[in-house]
Formats: sequence, structure tokens, C-alpha cells
Amino acid sequence: MKAAVLRESGRALSVEDLELPALAPGQVRVRLAATGVCHSDLSVARGAIPGALPAVLGHEGAGVVAEVADGVSQVAPGDHVVLSWVVPCRRCFYCVRGHTELCEHGMDHAFAGPYARDRDGAGVFSTFGTATFGEETIVPANAAVPIDPEFPLDLAALVGCGVVTGIGAVVHSACVRPGESVAVIGCGGVGLSALQGARLAGASPIIAIDRVPAKLDLARRCGATETVDASTQDAVAAVRDLTAGRGADHAIEVVGSPATMQSAFTMTRRAGTVTLVGASAMGDVVTFGAMQMMVDAKTVRGCVYGSTDPQRDFPEMLRLHSAGKIDLALLVSGHIALGEIDDAFSAMERGETARTIVVY
Repeated sequence: MKAAVLRESGRALSVEDLELPALAPGQVRVRLAATGVCHSDLSVARGAIPGALPAVLGHEGAGVVAEVADGVSQVAPGDHVVLSWVVPCRRCFYCVRGHTELCEHGMDHAFAGPYARDRDGAGVFSTFGTATFGEETIVPANAAVPIDPEFPLDLAALVGCGVVTGIGAVVHSACVRPGESVAVIGCGGVGLSALQGARLAGASPIIAIDRVPAKLDLARRCGATETVDASTQDAVAAVRDLTAGRGADHAIEVVGSPATMQSAFTMTRRAGTVTLVGASAMGDVVTFGAMQMMVDAKTVRGCVYGSTDPQRDFPEMLRLHSAGKIDLALLVSGHIALGEIDDAFSAMERGETARTIVVY
């Protein structure tokens, strides 16, 4: 099967022929139909997030089960599935306390060694444990969540990361309540999903912040009631103007930059909540004043995968789309072939896209 392989950070991906091994117990082989190109993939490709190389990136995929190992009963060949890059064990300290996104073993499959071989027989790793930048992949059976076979697989792929991360950040992590104000910094695929989550939660006002005017137009279609062009406005001052001078009840930071994290903290009202969703580089540091933290009584929290439980939330996102409560199609900037991923990365760096989808 063909896959886009990253052999060196900062270099272009190369489309190569890889060979997958026979299934081990508990595994399934999935023939991918589509995968989203996520900013976390870009971060690995540029070296901001380290990973074993050579590797196949991609963690936002959907497809059809092609083969299952003996004893697997969760899915069967022919099932349509969305892949999860976190695979909850359901038994560890965090899982039994409802934090499946923090499962102590949820990423074991991603660090289990090479998942495929190239033409020379050398091992190729699976970044994030899903390797959806390939025509086929092998994952633990619990990573493949069955979905309605009538649902379009290109849209279903987005649920595997961006949609549940953005909506979950608002609904599960920040626990936004009806009538609370929400400011979302960054209107890529995750940020646009967060705006839809804020609308779903009944937030008001919903303020979208970005530096690209075209994204702000799309943000309004995704639920924003107010928009702030951070290339021409002071975002903090604008949010305060829109919230009676107090600041937002909730700031959702989706960029992953220390500067925007600091802005999120500053634009949040006293006793408000800052939820950090964006994946920064490993060495990035953000600083908040100790006295300000105490006096303003703000809450700053991280958010992994939108506090998602894949078995619970993947089918629910599809149901919400089918019911007209959210619109996954609004997130799609375009469809591309496997060999065009580097072009999608470049467009992402220029701030031109929400989600580009590779279709196999």
C-alpha cells in the first residue's frame, strides 16, 4: 500500500510503497477512505513535536475494516469506522474516573515499534499510532469506532480529532453553560468546531478571533456572534468591549502559541476559565503573574482531545450533524490526493485553510 512517509523533520513527505505485517492479537486492518490534515501533523513534520522517524503521520481518519485478528468481536470486516488515536483501556486510574483521554495505556500502540516496512525492509513508525496518511493501517480493535455506513466517510474522518477536540473543549472540558460568553482564539478546524460547540452549549456572546478575515466570515457561519480581526485590532480590548469591560467568561485558545495563551488569560474575566487546546512546541513556556492568579481567581486548564471518550462521542458527533445541530461540511477547505499533503501543510502555515481532507 502507498503512504506519505516523513523521513526527516522539515523535509517534504515522500509517497512510498509500504508493507503491513500480519495482524497481531487484538488488531484490525482498516482501508482508509479519507483523513484530515491536522496542525498536530504539521507540528511533527516541522519538528515542533518530536517523534520517531521515518514515520507515517495522520490521526484523523475514517475507513472500512478490511481484516480482523482472531478473537476480535468489536468490529467485523466491512464495518465503517472512525479511528481514535487514544485507545482507552477502561481499567486504569484515569479511565475509571472518567478521564479516558488521559488513559495510562491509551498511547501504548503508538510506541510499540515500527508498524510497517519499506521496500528495503526497514521499519517505519506510526506517529500517533494511527498512520492515516496511508491507504491502509493497522490499529488496536478498540481504536476503530463503528459508525453508520450511510454517513459520508470524508466528513466522518474529521470527527477523529478536530471536531471532538473543539466541541469537547467547550462542552466537556470548559463545561460552558447557557448564556456564558466564550472567546475562541484561532479559527482553523479545531477553533471552528469550538465555535459550533459554543453555539451548541447556548453561549452568548460567541466571539471568534483570528488574523485572517476569510476565516472570520466562516466563523460566523459556525456560530460566532462577534468577530475580531487580530491583525488590525487589539484582541483583548475588543473582547472586553464586547463583554461590558469584564472580559469573557471563557477563553478557548486553539493556536498553541505562548502569545495567544497569554492573550487568552488576559481577556478572561475575574473567576473566568481559560482552556488551552492548541498544541505548542515542546520547549514553549507561558507565564502568568502569581499575584494576578490569586487576586483574579482565574482557572487555567489544559485540554487533551476535548476530554473525549471515543465510543461515546464519535457517534454523537455524527448524530448532531445529521440532526442539523452542527455542520461538519463547513470545516472542509478542500479535498486532495495523498501526494498533495505538503501543499496542504504550506496552506495551513499561511492560515488559508480550516481542514483539508485527503481522499483515497
